[in-house]
Amino acid sequence: MNRMHAIVQSSFGGPEVLTCAETDVPEPGPGQVLVRVGGAGVNPGDTVLRSGRVPELVTLPWTPGNDVAGVVARVGEGVTRFGAGDEVYGMLPLSARGAYAEYVVAPVAALAPKPKNLGLAQAAAVPLVAITAWRALFGLAEAGPGDRVLIHAAAGGVGHVAVQLAKELGAHVIGTARPGKHDWLRGLGADELVDYTAGDFRTAVAPVDVVLDLVGGEYGTRSLDVLRPGGLLIGAAIDPGVDEARAAERGLRYVWVTAEPSGEALEPVTRRIEDGRLTVVVERTYPLAEAAAAHRAIEEKRTTGKLVLVP
Repeated sequence: MNRMHAIVQSSFGGPEVLTCAETDVPEPGPGQVLVRVGGAGVNPGDTVLRSGRVPELVTLPWTPGNDVAGVVARVGEGVTRFGAGDEVYGMLPLSARGAYAEYVVAPVAALAPKPKNLGLAQAAAVPLVAITAWRALFGLAEAGPGDRVLIHAAAGGVGHVAVQLAKELGAHVIGTARPGKHDWLRGLGADELVDYTAGDFRTAVAPVDVVLDLVGGEYGTRSLDVLRPGGLLIGAAIDPGVDEARAAERGLRYVWVTAEPSGEALEPVTRRIEDGRLTVVVERTYPLAEAAAAHRAIEEKRTTGKLVLVP
């Protein structure tokens, strides 16, 4: 077990820069474990980093991938929480060696025991989207019964988790999505759905208390128009299209949310998955070597739930 296959990117560009190569299996250091990857989640942020839009965050050559689920193969010095054979999942910190590989090294603090009722591929879809949605709704919005919450891109990875969490909090949940996804989102708890392809969502949505914007750009600016006085816009896109000062000028609040690697943050998520209160949908799995195809699907913005690579 000295060599493995991994996706390696040597230049910025389109999906074609993702190539499957043979490389060394990494060694876990103190406080780390080596994970045999059973699934690697594919996120929109992966495509942004691959493209070179934020080159300061990536050192080439680079293996993408934050979301991982797998089996512990070896443990580093001082590790007692997990042992060889344990099934784990988590979100990796950004580094040159991500989860698009057969093996990856992960800090113990970033991992949690895999939900008992999920396979490895499905568990790999959970960490980033669940941590982001949880921080947005439970940590920042503090939404509750009677609050109106608008979620853009409600059928996407973060979006469909956010719909479920907002409904758990008792909010009136509104989502923007293509018509073909409306019935599915109603099944997850959405109270109102808006077809964003049919016109400007601002004409279809009555004032709301919270907007979770997973699109960014002009959506951030337009979202300010549907907020009640004192309302909160939570941005989760790399290009949010708005900032705190612009929101404050209109008597509104803005905050950007991001997920941080944390096994502890996954504990309430795991409980909800195991007792059936939260579902994370995997639309499709791809072989590791087809990472480029998965990125193309993400960039077409027609995915439902998550995509996962399986080595």
